[in-house]
Amino acid sequence: MNDTDNPFIYFPPPLLFIAALVAGVLVDGNVMTWRHMLHSSQLVGVAIAAAGLILIAAALDLFRRNRTSPEPWRPASKLVATGLYRWTRNPMYLGMSVTSAGVAIFFESLAAAVLLAIVVLVMDRVVIAREEAYLSRKFGADYDSYRGRVRRWL
Repeated sequence: MNDTDNPFIYFPPPLLFIAALVAGVLVDGNVMTWRHMLHSSQLVGVAIAAAGLILIAAALDLFRRNRTSPEPWRPASKLVATGLYRWTRNPMYLGMSVTSAGVAIFFESLAAAVLLAIVVLVMDRVVIAREEAYLSRKFGADYDSYRGRVRRWL
């Protein structure tokens, strides 16, 4: 891999979401107060988390079918702009955000929700910005046109 075929992302972004989620839930201490019966907000949390996982799985499947790597620290071999990528340039990060929100709701964790907002900001300003600069270098006008048509998040 040469210097220009690198988005300069040095860690798996899902770890940032997981670390914030675990830290937030532990700070609130709601993990230890498990209820035997689920209540409506927990059911909503499960549904939201499941929707996020479906987004992630669908996006990963598109990368697999297009034979390109979903890992942002590896070179991209193809620009994926079909399926979910027609509506959002970042369905995996959107899915991770939605899943994290669902888990925060399930555990009624305000700390996890606040940390999620910080993670989304870091993802938007640091990780996605680096990925977009890389994809623009790699795919040029094709990526720039795609970026002009499709929103970053929703």
